[in-house]
Amino acid sequence: MDASALKGKTVLVTGAARGLGAAFACVFAEAGCRVIMTGRLREALEGTAQSIQVRTGVKPETHLLDLAEVGNANSFGEQLAVSCPKLDILINNGAQWLEGRMDEYDAYAVNTTINSAATGSFLLTRKLVPSLVASGAGDIVNIVSTSGIENTPLQAASVPFYMAKHAQAAMSNGLRQELKGKPVRVHAIYPPTLDNITPFDDEQWQAPGREGGAVTTRDVVEAAIYALTRPRNVTAASIVLDAVEGGMWE
Repeated sequence: MDASALKGKTVLVTGAARGLGAAFACVFAEAGCRVIMTGRLREALEGTAQSIQVRTGVKPETHLLDLAEVGNANSFGEQLAVSCPKLDILINNGAQWLEGRMDEYDAYAVNTTINSAATGSFLLTRKLVPSLVASGAGDIVNIVSTSGIENTPLQAASVPFYMAKHAQAAMSNGLRQELKGKPVRVHAIYPPTLDNITPFDDEQWQAPGREGGAVTTRDVVEAAIYALTRPRNVTAASIVLDAVEGGMWE
């Protein structure tokens, strides 16, 4: 999927230090976007930004942000709205994973899991809506999970993670309705457990789909690019990704 149509866009990616968020940041930077990266871990965030600089010659802007701390999410959103009065794309990717049965984690883990995916992401988004409107063609992409789909099996996910992703799905639906009539689209992508591949490894990233049908980080990035490059009269309200059972189709 060609991201070159996004050249010149200003993009904020949360949870960008590693994994899917790092892949988004790299692909957008290579497409010629101005990339703003946030994450909780300074060393990992800076390491990814430096790797992008090596590939593109431009180092993305980086900010420490803990979405689980609602005050941090709110204040960062306020500050960025001032320093970035026009924002084209917001990728709400940041979230904390939590697995296990309900007697295997404490109250703090419950709070941070729900806050990072739902409360913190909403507070950040709310503060950035004026910047997205000012773009004239703003896009919000919420990376939810198949855990946010009704009656999906828990599998390894904890109940709080399941709750958080259902809340994030509701956030997407609610924002889409409230922003109707404004130049801001709201897309939601629902990936399953991912095979984490990285665009920093060209051979791995460009390889065709592998046996087993696993969904990869590249599939999610390409789904987002598909949504973002549709004509403005089209919103990809929900894109659900699923693996092919029993291997690739013949």
